[in-house]
Amino acid sequence: MKVLIINGPNLNLLGTREPEIYGNVSMENYLEILKSEFQSHELEYYQSNIEGELINRLQEDNFDAVVINPGAFTHYSYAIADCLKNIQKPKVEVHISNIYKREEFRQKSVTAANTDAVLSGFGMDGYRLAILSLK
Repeated sequence: MKVLIINGPNLNLLGTREPEIYGNVSMENYLEILKSEFQSHELEYYQSNIEGELINRLQEDNFDAVVINPGAFTHYSYAIADCLKNIQKPKVEVHISNIYKREEFRQKSVTAANTDAVLSGFGMDGYRLAILSLK
């Protein structure tokens, strides 16, 4: 199974960005852990701070499932929500922090309704749990 792990804006800073919220492990380092655990899966990682680039990558449609952390786009990107709606493959939305314990604007996801599941508040382990759910 080819799983596309896709991260939105500012998630390129994982490991250094607000470690009290997001931890101190970079996505690149965590991806190596995931690849060693899920050797029967092909894991591809893509990150962009640009909404259209995320949509373009999702529309390439060369994967079997998506694990997406849209970052701040979670809360207002109807364009990404529409893109996800048109993907007829398993999709799991992941949030490192518990968005329901954060600022009010972060407590609403416009993208979640177009995914099969949402994991929030499990730290980086949310990505692993999302992949497990795809088995």
